[in-house]
Amino acid sequence: MGVRLGGLSALALACLMGCSPAPSSSATPAREAEVQASNTPAPMGDVIPASELYAGGTIYTGLPGGAQVEAVGVRQGRIVFTGTREAARAITGPETQEIDLAGAVMFPGFTDSHAHILGIGQRERTLNLESVGSVIELQEALQSWADLNREGVITGRGWIETHWPEARFPTRDDLDAIVPERAVILVRADGHALVANSAAMAMVGIDDATPDPDGGAILRDEAGRASGMFVDAAMYPLMALAQAPEGDVRAELYALGTHKMAMYGWTGVHDMSVPYADVAMAEGLATEGRLSTRVYISANGGDYQSVVDELSSRQSGDLVTARAVKVYVDGALGSRGAALLEPYSDAPGTRGLILMQEDEAKALFERALRDGVQMAVHAIGDRGNRWVLDWMEAAFAAVPVEERAVAEPRWRIEHAQILTMDDLNRFAALGVIASMQPSHAIGDLHFAKDRLGEARLQGAYAWHDLVESGAHVTGGSDAPVERGEARIEFYAAVARRDLEGFSDAHWHLEQRLSREAALYLFTQAPAYASFREDELGTIEVGKRADFSVFDTDLMTAPEDDLKHARPVMTIVGGQRVWRAD
Repeated sequence: MGVRLGGLSALALACLMGCSPAPSSSATPAREAEVQASNTPAPMGDVIPASELYAGGTIYTGLPGGAQVEAVGVRQGRIVFTGTREAARAITGPETQEIDLAGAVMFPGFTDSHAHILGIGQRERTLNLESVGSVIELQEALQSWADLNREGVITGRGWIETHWPEARFPTRDDLDAIVPERAVILVRADGHALVANSAAMAMVGIDDATPDPDGGAILRDEAGRASGMFVDAAMYPLMALAQAPEGDVRAELYALGTHKMAMYGWTGVHDMSVPYADVAMAEGLATEGRLSTRVYISANGGDYQSVVDELSSRQSGDLVTARAVKVYVDGALGSRGAALLEPYSDAPGTRGLILMQEDEAKALFERALRDGVQMAVHAIGDRGNRWVLDWMEAAFAAVPVEERAVAEPRWRIEHAQILTMDDLNRFAALGVIASMQPSHAIGDLHFAKDRLGEARLQGAYAWHDLVESGAHVTGGSDAPVERGEARIEFYAAVARRDLEGFSDAHWHLEQRLSREAALYLFTQAPAYASFREDELGTIEVGKRADFSVFDTDLMTAPEDDLKHARPVMTIVGGQRVWRAD
């Protein structure tokens, strides 16, 4: 080549020359050296120029100490330069497109570690109940939707009763008063409960005498009559009646879901509880240029073998990866399905629901270690989390490292919301990732004290204590359970206040994260949790060019301003998949 590039690694040199090399095995000191080396100009005639150059704003690399650079060069979807604007002349040519950030702030691409892409798309096309504030408002929304959509089953999602003046769940009678003849199925925001009208119940053969299924509950009034509220496994017959979208409609909703997430500032999504058939659909959308984010898929537990077959053929695509399986051990706190060690404070007759048994779990976990499948296990209550940690610890002991397909399996507990202090320290010891959603704390803590009492809140939504213990903690939103905006999740992680700025003593503000820790939560931590820390998570030479650009400096802005921050551009693999008008 005839030009000395100040010690650039083989990876960085290859990227400058225009190839697409395999990622290196490390993303630590060597990459920091590359960043420094990339500041050294080289004659234009000997270096293939960047295709895009980002400058004109504040650029955080995600490296230690809040490291910033003035410019970032990209070629073939990878970062080929980071450094000063002056040094960027060395990789700028006539064909280089210079993107002026116009004072905006660029970060490594934000990744949502737990969301449901299809549900996000469906939220845009079905009855959205996020804003209803009472039973009466729910009825009004249902009436308006029924007037405009006069045929078929009515489905909706997003209601949450904890702030309603009626202080109760909705009932079949509430729905029957508005729509008595057509089936109506309205899912609670958390996805773990629904309310159905009498017509829907009759269509699936449920009446007052129908017993509770294993892992589910049919709520009843004081007279023993089925109220229309169904929790966890009891929901299944009614959800089947709702009919999941298929074919082109399903693909359109999935593409819409990724588009909305790109609008919210995310460059990647860890998509949870996915039918394995959707992997091919997502790959097809990527090929067609209709996928707006990277997608890391955790398939449904029933599709376990399909994931094993996937791993035998390939482990990672550019935009779509499928190497994880999601299973459930309990329900949600709001619908009192989360499994607790002691009874609910506001419902002493229940400790929640267990959706998976020990023998089943241990057999699956041992098999997954030998097959190289990453396990992602939903656990919210302290009993659910303890049991999952026990089962994982037993599997690790039963299958030594030399018998595992992946020595470091990076198993995850999704939510990890309510923990005893003893169990909190087990995550780091076992190497189990806590996949948490900060916005749950600013929503759930309005009612969590009623469900749990004061004492159990010490280990609730305790991401600071988990980080301090040395555990890997990765951040997400659980959209459409929550809104799903990156700025809300960042604000929730560092402020631990609701969007009106409210908090009180029982919210445990000591669990707030620093800005640097919050940035790590949504950038480097998701990269690690998806086995892609060598390619994603920081702005460094050789890594994928994924960037989230906001109108607000999330690292320095006053806390209250964070909730008003807005994305202005989302870049995935060097492509601007979304930008504000």
